[in-house]
Amino acid sequence: MDIRECLPRDKFDYEAVRKLSKFSDVELKVIIPELMEWLQDGNWPISKPVEDILLRLGEDLIPHIKDVLQTQDPQWEYFILVGLIDRLPISHLSMLQTDLVRILESPTPSEVLEELDEVILELLEKMKVGYIETWN
Repeated sequence: MDIRECLPRDKFDYEAVRKLSKFSDVELKVIIPELMEWLQDGNWPISKPVEDILLRLGEDLIPHIKDVLQTQDPQWEYFILVGLIDRLPISHLSMLQTDLVRILESPTPSEVLEELDEVILELLEKMKVGYIETWN
């Protein structure tokens, strides 16, 4: 079965998400971009279950997250920040630091309207606390 046949067809397609959860991480890597699209609205019912699947893929998510942070779609960026990125381990967060700081220091007008800076400040604080705990 082609994994793409199992992609969700709508925001209520829990059956597709259940099928996808049975695939290996290696198989799932090829559809990361398609799965990321289901995180465009954190209010969609399948958004969190798709996040759960994506989180299994660890470091392989980073380039795809970076792509979203460059989309000029501040709502998508917001849902990625408060959902997927917030759930990443500190070591993965550090790989996104440059992108987070860019939004903080040079936000687009729409990123300002979406108040992404507040979310990013929390993530950067989480990174700082995580590093301190690691060294103690």
